[in-house]
This record gives sequence, structure tokens and C-alpha cells, in this order.
Amino acid sequence: MEPVTATLITFNEERNIEEALQSLAWADEIVVVDSGSTDATIEICRRYTGRVCQRAWTGYVDQKNHAVAQASHDWIFSLDADERVSPSLAGELYQLRRAGCERAGYCIPRVAFFLGRWIRHGDWYPDYQLRFFDRRRGRWQGGNVHESVRIDGAPGQLRGEILHFTYRSVSDYLRRLEVYSTLAARDYRQIGKTSSAIQVLGNPLATFLKCYLLKRGFLDGFPGVMVAVMGAISVYFKYAKLYELNRKPASER
Repeated sequence: MEPVTATLITFNEERNIEEALQSLAWADEIVVVDSGSTDATIEICRRYTGRVCQRAWTGYVDQKNHAVAQASHDWIFSLDADERVSPSLAGELYQLRRAGCERAGYCIPRVAFFLGRWIRHGDWYPDYQLRFFDRRRGRWQGGNVHESVRIDGAPGQLRGEILHFTYRSVSDYLRRLEVYSTLAARDYRQIGKTSSAIQVLGNPLATFLKCYLLKRGFLDGFPGVMVAVMGAISVYFKYAKLYELNRKPASER
């Protein structure tokens, strides 16, 4: 059976990390790269693995690639601290490893828990993530946000889910929005994207309609409304900040 190293990056994740580590009990090895936690994160991690290292924060892509580089095995399963491996996914991975992995990597559906229910429609589902891959044929790439694994060749697709315990509250979402929208605007500018008044106003509306109507977010009840609104707000701030950024003198960006 193909041995697997599970990798995580952490920073002050004492509320999340233990359940994430418990869901990785099937892995042959767990590697944690921490960027200076001041809470109990390190202590908790060391209960589950001796492979815990600390290094200064260098960005999502570099931290995750560093974790991959520390692994003893070539097949990697990457998990975030606010995620869990579902029992069905663990079983599917067992069967895949037993039969032999034919692809360089595999995409996995991710389902989010928000406002007391699993969100299975709209822009949040199935939210495929390439998290199981051969490091000899793939690595993490991307900008300041929305990092992803790129492999050579087409990925396979699994059915078992990653369980995502995302925003704990609307306030939690708003706190993170400030950071992520700024990073996203910088990424957009680096790849040459522009922003106009029409985009600042029109793109959020289009996002809401796509999420709530076309992707049937209404089937998730009132949380589905919230997810669609939050998606529209996120798009608004990304393009508003890009609009502002493009009009600043180069010395102020």
C-alpha cells in the first residue's frame, strides 16, 4: 500500500487542530509546519506527531511547499486546520492506495458547515480541492490567496468529502474579509486585472444571482441567502480595493 504523509500548516489553531489531527489517524505520517503559534497549538500537535517544526511565515504557498518537502513519503495529503477527513473519504483513500494510484493527484469535494447546516448548493459546493497528490509530479502554486496544487496530467476525482468548518460567525467572516480582499486585490493587480465602476457594482450582483439562483443556493434555506450575500460582498471589496489600488501612485501601493 502506498504510504502517505499528511501535511498541515498552523498558526494559533488550538480550537481546531485536535479534531483535524484525529481525522488523519489513517495517515502513515503527519507533518505540521507552524508559523509561531502563541497558544496551545504546538502542544496539541505533539500529542499526535513528532514531526512538528516552526518557521517564520512566508506565505501560504511557500509554507505548504515547505511542509511537503519535510515529508518522508512522496504521496501527500494536505489538510487545513479547520477541515476534517470524513470517514467515507478515509475509506475511499484506503481502497485507492490499496489498488494503486494511477493519477498524479486527486480532487476531493469539500462541504462547508455554516450557520448550523452543511451547505450543499451555491458557490460553496462541491468546491473540489486537489489535496491528495504525488509530490514528484506536483506542488503548491498561486499568489497571496487561493493557492492550489498543480500536477502534470489530469487529476482523478474522489467522492468522499473534506468537511470544512469555515467561518464561525458572520463577524469571523468580516474579520477575514478585510485581509483576504486586500491580498486578492494585490494578486489581481499583479496579473494585470483592472477594475471599473461597472465591475465594482455589476460583478457582486452577478455573483449573487449565480450563487443563489443558477447554483440553487436557495435550497440551503436562509444560510444559502447568507452565503450568496457574503459572496457578493467579497467580490465587491476585491474589485473596490483593486480600483483604489490602480489609482494610487506606485510609491503608495
